[in-house]
Amino acid sequence: MTLQPKLFLLPNTLGGPVADFANAIARQVAVEVNHFIVEEIRSARRLLRGLGYDGDFEDKHFFILNQHTDPSEIPLYTKPWQEGHAIAVISEAGVPCVADPGHQIVELAHQNNIRVIPVSGPSSILLALMASGLGGQKFSFNGYLPREKNDRVQKLKQMEAAAFQGETQLFMDTPFRNDQTFEELCSTLKPDTMLCIATNLTCDDEIISTRSIDEWRMGRKPVVNKKNVMFVIGRKALPSPKRELKRRF
Repeated sequence: MTLQPKLFLLPNTLGGPVADFANAIARQVAVEVNHFIVEEIRSARRLLRGLGYDGDFEDKHFFILNQHTDPSEIPLYTKPWQEGHAIAVISEAGVPCVADPGHQIVELAHQNNIRVIPVSGPSSILLALMASGLGGQKFSFNGYLPREKNDRVQKLKQMEAAAFQGETQLFMDTPFRNDQTFEELCSTLKPDTMLCIATNLTCDDEIISTRSIDEWRMGRKPVVNKKNVMFVIGRKALPSPKRELKRRF
């Protein structure tokens, strides 16, 4: 691999084994790139080890980018480009820059004509959408729900309305609020609205289940407390055009 000043966007595990998604580019980045912009150094080191780096971490340079980072420091993180080096952004979990810090670095790369190279890996948003059985042609990721109850309920109703217009809605909440979120979904949404709950994706205890709100209300409550959950709201599939034609003729 010819490094030069480039920006690699390197995904991290969602909790499952690194080997499940590691590819040749990811392994080369782990071994050959020495400058990393990360949310948390420990998880970044764990990823690099999983991708095959067995050297001394004193040879690797880490810059922290999270909610506590002073925005004025971010341009300083790109100094390695000026010295002819490549940089890689590593997410805490999943792919960088999607529901995750890092877009500022990508913006700086484009401004400085630095090639941006996204590396494929697990995305909880796409995995949940794929496995939900709900429409994937048009969808929206809404991030976290608001904290205030009235705002949360209003947001859920807005997402349901969009879902009934054919735009599948995805969102997440902090793990300790997942039980509350489930109860709010059941009490707010219409009985025939479809809800997928995707828990601990790619992990050994992964559970993905799609049911109507009425079925969720009547069934056993899902175990979601303190777990990583992606919620997907959609509508029941409309009749197939081919089936409709057969019925007519």
